[in-house]
Amino acid sequence: MKKIFEKHETMLVIGLIILYLVMNSFCLKNFGTTDYRSAIINTLFSVAIICLIVSAKRTSYYGLNGVRDLKKYLYFLPLLLLASVNLWNGIHMDNTIQEILFHVITMINVGFLEEILFRGFLFKMMEKDSLKIAMIVSALTFGIGHIINLFTGAEFIPTLLQVCYATSIGFLFVVIFYKSKSLVPCIVTHALINVLSIFNGENEKFLYAGSIFLIIVPAIYAIYIWKTTKENSESV
Repeated sequence: MKKIFEKHETMLVIGLIILYLVMNSFCLKNFGTTDYRSAIINTLFSVAIICLIVSAKRTSYYGLNGVRDLKKYLYFLPLLLLASVNLWNGIHMDNTIQEILFHVITMINVGFLEEILFRGFLFKMMEKDSLKIAMIVSALTFGIGHIINLFTGAEFIPTLLQVCYATSIGFLFVVIFYKSKSLVPCIVTHALINVLSIFNGENEKFLYAGSIFLIIVPAIYAIYIWKTTKENSESV
C-alpha cells in the first residue's frame, strides 16, 4: 500500500479532496449537520482515511502524533481563543440533544477530514517541491473550498467572509503543522470551532466583528509563530 500511495500520491490526494467536497456538499444540502446520516457518512469517510494512512504507514508523516516537548509549544493555548469566537454572541440552545449529538459527531469528523486532506495530504504532497507554494495552496484551497456552501443555500456575504477567515486560519494551521510536525492541535481546534458553531446565535454585527477577528488574528499569530519558533525535527 505504501508503494502504491507513493507512486500515485497526486491522483489519490486530488481524488480524495474532490470526493470529500462532493460528499460534504451533498450532506449539507440534503441532511444538514444535525442529521444522523451526515454523522454516519462523515464517520465512515474518516475511518476509511485512517485505514489508508495506517496501511501506508504514514501516521507520523501526516502528523497524527503527539507534540514532542509540549512546553516549547505554548502557542497552542491561544487556539482556544479562536475556538471560542462562536460563543461571543451568547450561547443559544435551539436544538434538541439528539441534534446536538449528531452535529458534534459530524463536526468532529469534518475537522479531522479537512485537516488531514488540506494540511496533511495536500501540503505534504507539495512541500517536497516548494514549501512556500505548498503553504499558499493549502491555505487557499481550504478557504476557497467553503464556496460550496453557496450551493447549500448559504448567503453570499457570510460565505465570502467565511472563505476569507478560513484561508487565514488555514495558513495558521499549516504553519503550526510545519513547525511542530503534529496535526493534532489543528484537528482539535478545527473540530472545536465547528462543534461550537451550533450554539452561535445569528447577529449581523457579530458576523462582521467575528469574521474580521478571525481574518486578522490567525494571520498575525502565524507570522509570530513562524518568526519565533524553530520546527521540530523529531516526531513521536
